[in-house]
Amino acid sequence: MKLSLKIRAALVFCAAAALIPCSTLAQPVPAAIRTLAVQASQSPASPSGPYDERGWLDRFYAPRKYAPAWNPSTAAAALWVLRRATLQGLDPLDYGTEALQRQLRAGISDSARFDVALTAAMLRYLADLRVGRVRSEYHSRLPDARLKQYDPVERLRAGLAAGKLQAAVQAAEPQFRQYAPVKAALANYRELSRQAYPALSKPPGKVASGDAYPDAEALFKRLVLLGDLPADAPPPTEGIYSERMAEGVRHFQARHGLLDDGVLGRGTIDALNVPLAKRVRQLELTLERLRWLPDFGPGPLIVVDLPAYRLWALNKDGDEDPLEMRVVVGTAIKTETPLFVGQMRYLEFNPYWNVPRSILDKEILPKLARNPAYLAQNEMETVPPGASVAELQAGRARVRQRPGPNNSLGPIKFAMPNPMDIYLHSTPRREVFQRSRRDLSHGCIRVEHPAALAQYVLGRQRQWNADAIQDALQPGPTRHVDLAKAIPVVIFYATAMVDTNGSPRFAPDIYGRDVKLEQVLAARHSQIVAAAGRPAE
Repeated sequence: MKLSLKIRAALVFCAAAALIPCSTLAQPVPAAIRTLAVQASQSPASPSGPYDERGWLDRFYAPRKYAPAWNPSTAAAALWVLRRATLQGLDPLDYGTEALQRQLRAGISDSARFDVALTAAMLRYLADLRVGRVRSEYHSRLPDARLKQYDPVERLRAGLAAGKLQAAVQAAEPQFRQYAPVKAALANYRELSRQAYPALSKPPGKVASGDAYPDAEALFKRLVLLGDLPADAPPPTEGIYSERMAEGVRHFQARHGLLDDGVLGRGTIDALNVPLAKRVRQLELTLERLRWLPDFGPGPLIVVDLPAYRLWALNKDGDEDPLEMRVVVGTAIKTETPLFVGQMRYLEFNPYWNVPRSILDKEILPKLARNPAYLAQNEMETVPPGASVAELQAGRARVRQRPGPNNSLGPIKFAMPNPMDIYLHSTPRREVFQRSRRDLSHGCIRVEHPAALAQYVLGRQRQWNADAIQDALQPGPTRHVDLAKAIPVVIFYATAMVDTNGSPRFAPDIYGRDVKLEQVLAARHSQIVAAAGRPAE
């Protein structure tokens, strides 16, 4: 974010008098405020943010003829709001909160600069809360259209006039169903992270229920602390890993993407020893990502969380429990599933699998070169029929797999047309859903319970009851079924989420996206710190 020193000082409070132009100091307060607001409106646009804040200060102050907006009482209320940014997974330091607080306590020497800095901080906070701090795959249009529906300038003006700044904050919070549970989990884990959390010892081998484990008592306390055992659970016999504790470990394993066999191994102990500060950070990153998502209207919504290998089919009206199931996603590094919001428009029962060009080139053609009968043996055919290998190599023909029990898509495909050709589908390989790590596909998403998902998406089409869906899933000709109304599908990435039972779930960062997001947020914070002229925290 390359801003001049004047603009930086206008947007993020800087107490260094050396940065204040003499002409600004000599001006009456309204004139000084106008100068700062005009400077902000003329600054270069930020290339990396999801919104353009340059004209906000002038829009805020112009109707009030650039008179100061804050008095000591309202300024204190605004700083109270900004200090509570941590509840949203945001950093109060990004808004110059400490510097503004010090200035307010010491007495405001430059009221124009203080007023503008506090206004800019509140506007940025409201915008960050509404649409996120950094641009993502979901920010397809800039400026973000949601800032027309929720205008930070108008919201701040109204909140300040009514003495209800917190109402402006509440209105900015995403209405996405998962946001409030994740926010509550963040508050809980932040509280837990303040408690002692000594490392549990790693056993030399696997420990099953009834076996000796020297840290059994510490493990028991850990499971109770994290909610995987009830507080009134009977403590274990000294040094023995009890069956009751194994139940708690199974619950913990299920929440952390591990094989939930109740056996204490090195992987489970490693997960139990992850500092809770890291879990706090994972939840903060999830809140940031949830802020990126567009607003969805009433009706059904499907969410796929890639690192959690989970799908949730949500009912916007909240009158039914969400459908939840395991999924298989694209392989890390090689064929990662992209993030986007699609629109599921139709289903195909007994679909053909049209082999993507990348799979044809990298897998099918080499196998065909070694075995000319490969296509016939795998129920595949060329389009047009009888095409040669040379025609396939030249792109004049393609390969598809006929419907049947061995078809890679299984008996149903859930289509959401997109340039990446990503869709949901069933699979004949049911055993893959029992694996703890399930990034195994070429990018498309395999679903554990295709019949239940079909019933969900066709639920508003009367002719498609459970029996009709089961009949359609039986071997037969390909059948195309349009949905009465398209259903949004969010391909999402979060290593921390809250499931339908209210339990926090954590997953490994399989695509390394947490690391990349940390880097982008750290760079943004460094830019803000540098702009404010204060040392890094």
